[in-house]
Amino acid sequence: MVIPENSSIVIFGASGDLTYRKLIPALYHLFASKQLPKSFAILGVSRTKYSDESYREKLKKSLQEMEKTEPETLEAFCDHLHYQAIDTSDTQDYAKLATRLDEVANQYGFEQRNTLFYLATPPSLYSIIPASLAAHGLNSEEDGWKRLIIEKPFGYDLASARKLDKEIHEHFQEHQIYRIDHYLGKETVQNLLVLRFSNAMFEPLWNHQYVDYVEITGAEFLGVEERGGYYDGSGAVRDMFQNHLLQVLAMVGMESPAQINADAIRNEVVKVLQCLRPLSDDDLRDNLVLGQYTESNVRGQFLPSYRDEHGVADDSRTETYVGLKMFIDNWRWNGVPFYVRSGKRLPTRVTEVVIHFKQTPHPVFGKNAPENKLIIRIQPDEGIQMSFGLKEPGAGFNAKEVKMNFHYASLQETQMLTAYERLLLDALNGDATLFARSDAVEACWEFVQPILDYKQGPQALYGYACGTWGPKECDKLLHDDGRAWRFPCKNLTDTDYCEL
Repeated sequence: MVIPENSSIVIFGASGDLTYRKLIPALYHLFASKQLPKSFAILGVSRTKYSDESYREKLKKSLQEMEKTEPETLEAFCDHLHYQAIDTSDTQDYAKLATRLDEVANQYGFEQRNTLFYLATPPSLYSIIPASLAAHGLNSEEDGWKRLIIEKPFGYDLASARKLDKEIHEHFQEHQIYRIDHYLGKETVQNLLVLRFSNAMFEPLWNHQYVDYVEITGAEFLGVEERGGYYDGSGAVRDMFQNHLLQVLAMVGMESPAQINADAIRNEVVKVLQCLRPLSDDDLRDNLVLGQYTESNVRGQFLPSYRDEHGVADDSRTETYVGLKMFIDNWRWNGVPFYVRSGKRLPTRVTEVVIHFKQTPHPVFGKNAPENKLIIRIQPDEGIQMSFGLKEPGAGFNAKEVKMNFHYASLQETQMLTAYERLLLDALNGDATLFARSDAVEACWEFVQPILDYKQGPQALYGYACGTWGPKECDKLLHDDGRAWRFPCKNLTDTDYCEL
């Protein structure tokens, strides 16, 4: 375990929901498990007026309500909390922040002014905050490292992503920028690398000679909740597909890195993204399915349609579901289709990757021979399942599919870090392995831009009832190829949680 250097952690958007729900609990757990430096300070920054004391009380109450806390540990953690109110859109006001950081550094006796800036703010501030920090010399690494964490979305389309990247790079170098995708902080996503490259039984089979197809699912049970106003300008393509699922796909498809370090791993990720087959007009028409959930009664509960959600236009054509058949044009994956789907108001919350292996060259057990597949569950119930055929007890040679499961929860002696805990700790240690690099972000947007352009036209938008697995047209993507999705559970009337 590497303990970070003494540092200040500055959270912009300190009075927002992300700070209360994710960042402060993550930092508290790191503190409680003694993984933060001996001397550190957390400085919340936003427009809301708080004193250090009132901000500490607010966060203390929030932690007590959401987490299991020890009184002494909680008090000790809160002693490290500070607050500074500024107008984050006014560059001149950052002089207050510079002064406060000096005071905090002197209070804690920091020899180096190491500072992690976390932008838990609306994307409209992503270019303003770095420029304002630079205007007061807060980006300079002459007196210690300076790092900038940016939450998604990294742009709204290809043009805006390039513009944002250029604006940030005017003030911060690439090695200082940490684009956070909490999916990459999940233990099972990271384990993809270990599973593939440390096991001789998997890596030789991980190619077009043995893999029939790959499916990646990012399903959510919830609708848009109170985010309707934001989501209606975003949609499933931007919200999930462009970042989370393409990054997972890259981890599945990448070549072995020369070394296990940030540069080597991210180099291989970019290569995969740059090998994605560009989407033609025929692909957009035949291999893309966009859907929007409609009202339904599920387990006696009425769930409204997307268009009836708060903040959503009555005639909205924003997609809440996306399904796509796509290809990676390189030697390893030549001709292997990747089927990717993501949607809201599906039967359950689950993210998983399924590797479907080809049948044996001479299937002596006929068309009903068991399928070999590897299921990598990212959330929830993180784990891995392998399916293969064995003889069914009794007379004859009837083959039956059996399963071998591994659950991360079985590692009781190991306390797994949450995604935000992992990523915050990595950023403090300067490990950018699980953060998106500039060229990877651009490659994702380049692939997705034709879909965004297609959405502007009179494209088909299919309805699907809440609690189902999306439009039937998405099933057809696979059925026409003689394949089928894996459905972790049928519908919400069966279960709202699916074990591996």
